[in-house]
Amino acid sequence: MHRLRIILGLLALVSLVSACSKTHETTLGNGLKVIVQEDHRSPVVVSQIWYKIGGIDEPKGITGVSHVLEHMMFKGTKKHPAGEFSRIIAENGGRENAFTSRDYTAYFQTLEKSRLPIAFELEADRMRNLTLDPKEFKKEIQVVMEERRMRTEDKPEGKLFEQFNSTAYRVHPYGNPIIGWMEDLKGLTVDDVAKWYRRWYAPNNATLVVVGDVEPKEVLALAKKYFGPVPRQELKPSNLPAEPPQTETRRVVVKEPATVPSIILGYHVPVLGQAKPKWEPYALEVLAGILDGGKSARFSTELVRNLRIASSAGAGYDAVSRAPSMFLLNGTPANGHTTAQLEQALLDQIERVKKEPVNDDELQRVKAQVTASDVYKRDSVFYQAMEIGMLESSGLSREYVDEYVDRINAITAKQVREVAEKYLVNSNLTVAVLEPQGFGKARRTPRAIPGGIHGH
Repeated sequence: MHRLRIILGLLALVSLVSACSKTHETTLGNGLKVIVQEDHRSPVVVSQIWYKIGGIDEPKGITGVSHVLEHMMFKGTKKHPAGEFSRIIAENGGRENAFTSRDYTAYFQTLEKSRLPIAFELEADRMRNLTLDPKEFKKEIQVVMEERRMRTEDKPEGKLFEQFNSTAYRVHPYGNPIIGWMEDLKGLTVDDVAKWYRRWYAPNNATLVVVGDVEPKEVLALAKKYFGPVPRQELKPSNLPAEPPQTETRRVVVKEPATVPSIILGYHVPVLGQAKPKWEPYALEVLAGILDGGKSARFSTELVRNLRIASSAGAGYDAVSRAPSMFLLNGTPANGHTTAQLEQALLDQIERVKKEPVNDDELQRVKAQVTASDVYKRDSVFYQAMEIGMLESSGLSREYVDEYVDRINAITAKQVREVAEKYLVNSNLTVAVLEPQGFGKARRTPRAIPGGIHGH
């Protein structure tokens, strides 16, 4: 009865959100895609501009340039000098920020609905009119390098994940850190950033997503007014090398000053829009939930509480990206246990999935969690916009949002077993291990184990 009440409550909330959400899409003459989703529950609007440019597009020698450009986008145009963008948004009671990923760069503002024209005017101005002052660049590149030191150079977990990626991807640019390699950042010039900006920041390489208490016709009129005059750009697609199929287990050990050891295991897997058959990404998501979907999931139950071999253990998979991704396992061994023992325990759990059918209770638990998570995300105008932007910028339709829960609910135990048998195999496995070093010792660079590659 309790579960029934929860399900009925979720369905009621789904109905409420659906009733408030109507989506409209158009493309301006200059190629800018505009997606408007109505949500009239509060007088708030979220405006996001997504550029289909990120770490995946960066050639060797200028890794990190997309992220540096993101920083420079706040350093002013002739019309709005450095600092003015953020000041104007704040004066109008709004919040704004930006982020760079492997696949895209996005800028967003949350405002009271009548202030939407302000966000449009500012974003349209810096889409093509950035000044890129050499003095500002000189200061900002130092900020980015310090950011890299804090997040990666001086953070063992960050170094471990960076080395894991560079080991798992030998050819594909997903092997490069989004923030860039330090040597590339040191060599980056303001001219490099300017060329990147002129090449990629154009309306026909962008998606404008607006979600909130708005009227679609009014938003479209504003988009035409502010973004319409921005000229389209001739775009040359990035030359993305395909990652060759992996044929053996790869390993890398990272020796860094740290308090506890940890481990990452990963397998190359397909993503939405690229997988054949199409259901595989949904089965991989369900598998991740079975292994690590709360306290009753297998990793928490078996590895942390029963065997007590791990102080923490997790699994993750992102089905939305422009290129094939990774199915990840990670963990920290409990006191008295080693990373080798934890690695074997994680692999044993994968083998169990292959040998024993997932039971119905586990499937229903994961599906209920997915439904709840999806509903609560839709309850936020910001995350409604995020879902749309991520899908569009990854070459996928926003229709994936509407069919997501149904696709997950259709997954069977047999399909979960099939994706485990197909992709979670030793020849497709990369392992990265963090071996803590004393804090008083000099740092040592990562070294590759036979079968792996050397760190960058």
